[in-house]
Amino acid sequence: MSKQTHGSERQWYAIHTYSGYEDAVARNLKQRIDSFGMKDKIFSVVVPTEKKIKIKNGRKTEVKEKIFPGYVLVDMIATDDAWSVVRNTPQVTGFVGTANQAVPLSQEEVDKILKRTDGDTVRHAIDLALDDAVVIIDGPFKDLEGKVGEIDEERGKVKVLVPMFGRETPVELEADQVQRV
Repeated sequence: MSKQTHGSERQWYAIHTYSGYEDAVARNLKQRIDSFGMKDKIFSVVVPTEKKIKIKNGRKTEVKEKIFPGYVLVDMIATDDAWSVVRNTPQVTGFVGTANQAVPLSQEEVDKILKRTDGDTVRHAIDLALDDAVVIIDGPFKDLEGKVGEIDEERGKVKVLVPMFGRETPVELEADQVQRV
């Protein structure tokens, strides 16, 4: 295997892991950084997650969800020895890039990901799809049935098309005000 040819610049890289092992990889890699004395070359290991509110059967629960399942971000100077420590961590399948060359992420990309990870913005994971038949379980339109016309996960809202006066009328509701029929 040819050696990593990057160099002395500190950059962020994405490493690919077996799905479901991201946290274990991050933990193992942090231990390896300590035991191989790599703190001056590998600075940070991040499993990007964001807070989401899931609504299932009318109940809201807040969960932390991985933004990129199967990937861990590493802030490092890609010298041969640092590259080797990361590459040989259990459950790491490789760096994102070409065959023998890890390709660093752009700073803009990293900033956007870390902002989502650190942010207090809570996205709503709404367990509904367009055209699902739903019943309104709360509010002035309670007990009316309709179908989902629009889903806004950012705001946690759902537009339901309710038949009224012989035509479909869009009604905007909180996602927890509707339930799949």
